[in-house]
Amino acid sequence: MSQKFPKLFLILLAVLFVLNLIQASVTELIYDEAYYWYYAQNMAWGYFDHPPMVAFLIKLSSLLFNGELGVRFMSCVLSAGTYALLWDLIDNPKKKGFVVHFFLLVFSFTLMNAYGFLTLPDTPLLFFTALFLWLYKRFLKDSSLLTTLALGLVMAALMYSKYHAVLVILFVFLSNIKLIFNKKAWLAVVLALICYIPHFVWLYQNDFVSITFHLYERPNQAYSFDGFTLGYFLNLIVIIGLLFFWVYGALFKFRPKNLFSKALVYLIYGILIFFFISSFNRRVQAQWAIAITIPLIVIAFNHLLENNKSRKWMYRIGLLSMVLLLYARIWMVYHPLFPVLYETHGNKQWVNELHQKAGDVPVVFENSYRRAPMYQFYSGIPAISLNNFMYRKNQYSIDGSEEKVRGKKVLYVSQYRKTGDITYMHLDSTVFNGIYIDNFQSYRNLKCVVDKRESAIGYDLKVYNPYPIGIPLEQLKYTISYSNAHKQVKQMLPLKVNPKGSKGPFLKAKDTLYYSFELPLTKMENPVYFRIGISENGLPPGLNGQPTKIQE
Repeated sequence: MSQKFPKLFLILLAVLFVLNLIQASVTELIYDEAYYWYYAQNMAWGYFDHPPMVAFLIKLSSLLFNGELGVRFMSCVLSAGTYALLWDLIDNPKKKGFVVHFFLLVFSFTLMNAYGFLTLPDTPLLFFTALFLWLYKRFLKDSSLLTTLALGLVMAALMYSKYHAVLVILFVFLSNIKLIFNKKAWLAVVLALICYIPHFVWLYQNDFVSITFHLYERPNQAYSFDGFTLGYFLNLIVIIGLLFFWVYGALFKFRPKNLFSKALVYLIYGILIFFFISSFNRRVQAQWAIAITIPLIVIAFNHLLENNKSRKWMYRIGLLSMVLLLYARIWMVYHPLFPVLYETHGNKQWVNELHQKAGDVPVVFENSYRRAPMYQFYSGIPAISLNNFMYRKNQYSIDGSEEKVRGKKVLYVSQYRKTGDITYMHLDSTVFNGIYIDNFQSYRNLKCVVDKRESAIGYDLKVYNPYPIGIPLEQLKYTISYSNAHKQVKQMLPLKVNPKGSKGPFLKAKDTLYYSFELPLTKMENPVYFRIGISENGLPPGLNGQPTKIQE
């Protein structure tokens, strides 16, 4: 091991690991981490937004520690593993003399630095991308059965981390198209698919909700060069940090010499081109291209070793970057260091304030998959997000969380109410009002299916009750929300539905009622989609139907 990893490397890696452990322990959760912690409270083979790897890591962490470290411990472990794999991916014999340069380079990559202690789906994505490339490099030299099986397992782990991982596998394959004739490569693929079967089954059982959401239902906005395409290029700078000029410069000068280095180039340019094209359709988030950081580090460090002038500049800028990022890490814990509010600031404060006012009453947050898990994490009191027509579906829409509060007294919290039984405020001065509801009943899983009549005006509507209880029809009111081409809701109206056939006072359990309706007139100019919602007991209408395109 000492031959592969010099003593200085192991010392610096240990220092970084301890730093990340401390940071993970003293930094409040960000909202996405709280959401993924909520995932881990009910382990499954899939979740609304992501595959289950992030929940699995949090579950492992929680078995060892409590609090924030119980969410982040495994991220610290994987981060150390990523550094070790990156070091071993670099063959240059000069590297042992530049250990400090290596750590400054990797530490300077901003998002990779953050994922050293934050637990997000990108954390395992980075680790398994590095491990996949490490195994692929071995596979090219010696495709033994053990290496082949390991490669298959890691491909499955990649896909269990994040759906974007398919790009990593695809572009490495395209760099060596002859793999299509390699039986060992097919064995690895088949093993990966077998390991991924539980998630495929979960998707099938949940109507492919993740795929449908990411590809079709996610609200978007009209194309803007500044916000979409230019924003994408700015994000490519952000994920690298201050060293972006030298890192991308090393990439442009790099010429692959073998199949492995060719894979690095294909992986980087493939992901860059894919999301560049995507930027003309939707806003590309910075972390979506995060996988390019692994091959970029390998290429940039090799460039640093062979170019004295670049090495000096990368070392100097790396030191400056380290100082700034360490300062930012402290700011994440101690807000007064910089006058910008971040997600790690004030969560315990607003949760404690709300908890003191609400007591042990469960809290129902309107349209906030972020605040509900944050409140539950820091208060220990059950909380859910109830999503309506002005928002989008999320994990709370599919996991039966309504049943935690059904029939109970709850505090219904909204930032859109002007008054309430209680009021509290976030650090950003957003005011929230809450009202108590004694016997809470919601039916957000009622399913509305719309069919267009071919030979007549209007639409048919099927309303299915998936609950094991009958639902009083007098508690239900139907609505229709009109949205533009980007599925942004612009108007909501009451909807008159006409029953087809006789109906009693209840929508029976597991039963379906049939209605007809016509689209009400709207003041919205040129609506493109409509969506049926059901308002129960005076609550804002839910997302009971799918967005339906209006036929001209």
